[in-house]
Amino acid sequence: MTYFRHLDDFADRISLVDESGGGVPYARLLADGDEIAAKIGRRTLVFIICSNRVEPVAAYVGCLRAGVVPVLLSGSLDQTLLGGLLESYRPEFVFGPETTLGGLDGFREVFRLGGYLLADTGRERDYDLHEELALLLTTSGSTGSPKLVRQSYRNIRANTESIIEYLGIGPEDRAICTLPLHYTYGLSILNTHLAGGARVILTEAPVMSRDFWNLLRTGGATTFGGVPYIYEMLKKLRFATLPTPSLRYLTQAGGRLDAALLRELCDICDRKGLRFIVMYGQTEATARMSWLPWERAREKSESIGVAIPGGRFWLADEEMRPIEGPGVVGELVYDGPNVTLGYADSRHDLAKGDERGGRLFTGDLARRDEEGFYYIAGRKKRFLKIFGSRVNLDEVETLLNREGHCCACAGTDDLLLVFLECDDRDEKRLEVEKYLGERLALNRAGFKVLPIKAIPRNEAGKVQYSALPARA
Repeated sequence: MTYFRHLDDFADRISLVDESGGGVPYARLLADGDEIAAKIGRRTLVFIICSNRVEPVAAYVGCLRAGVVPVLLSGSLDQTLLGGLLESYRPEFVFGPETTLGGLDGFREVFRLGGYLLADTGRERDYDLHEELALLLTTSGSTGSPKLVRQSYRNIRANTESIIEYLGIGPEDRAICTLPLHYTYGLSILNTHLAGGARVILTEAPVMSRDFWNLLRTGGATTFGGVPYIYEMLKKLRFATLPTPSLRYLTQAGGRLDAALLRELCDICDRKGLRFIVMYGQTEATARMSWLPWERAREKSESIGVAIPGGRFWLADEEMRPIEGPGVVGELVYDGPNVTLGYADSRHDLAKGDERGGRLFTGDLARRDEEGFYYIAGRKKRFLKIFGSRVNLDEVETLLNREGHCCACAGTDDLLLVFLECDDRDEKRLEVEKYLGERLALNRAGFKVLPIKAIPRNEAGKVQYSALPARA
């Protein structure tokens, strides 16, 4: 099984635009990708060290077209962590920057494309690959962990076609990268635009930079996607005043956006003639599971919307029975062809088939309104018991963020830890402590507010709770 074979139909169109503004026709992208796959020469496992550049995209496309199984990894992955993944999965080949692969012993150069090398690792394969296995991605927050998500060709095809349908992606669309390609949301933007014969503007320039906005304008970008952190930055950048003549719509996923900020962004988009589309997804569902039609975004600003075409949501109670009525909180369950095969913790799991059967228990708590729109209430495991009272860490974070405090909540039963991004000023801490004690009625002995210089985040802007100071 393979994917992306139909891209030959777009041979004369531009597929990618690099940071210099140069366009790469589909014909060239496919020729480079197919040559990389031909050098590999068989169905096997390949690590691709990713960046938002033409070369890793070509390697990724070539692998999917040829039935080679890629593992997409961050270009900023620590060498020690990369070494651990190499030992866990023993790929026969690695494709990455010469500067990265040059520091690894025993590799033999097979092919060179720009500043990137395809290298034979010298490792013998002692494992099998299931016939449906197409791609391996790291789970959110596990860049250096051996735990990977196993995606099938059917998963990629189903999710890509569904997203193209509800967003109306066509050949005239131009998406500019705001997210890394090894991250499921960033990868789905690439997949959908290539599959639709559109073009992708590749850049690693941060959204706050002049280079990003210059490239957006000169490249004629019609859309970009962002996680909540990116839209918080856009507000500081005064997005309302920025000239964006070519933009048609914006998408948001990767976590819940503050409802007040969402309404503000909807107002800005209305004035600019743009559509703002909220989505919800997980790597375990290939990419996305829901979308909120832009016409309802202001009215349903707390909602993740409805299931994408081809999918279905339902809620389960503690005994895993379906919840029928509106307004009742239960675990959000998704059924659809984009639900992935399962996890891998080592190379020996790559022979496994479909362990989920098209059903994903998301781990999120949610409720449904009378119209069938869903609302996330928190994570099943993001709760503490503070002197007998159940405290939802996500709700506490949301409330404090609405008060203008940048924070992350963690802790253990009977002790809530609020990591507050500040310069250790007493008045800032006292303000949060007062809010927690008076507005949320938490016992003062049950929480601590700890100053932190910066909340740790991954490349997609998500809070890295495991990286919060352990000494706390």
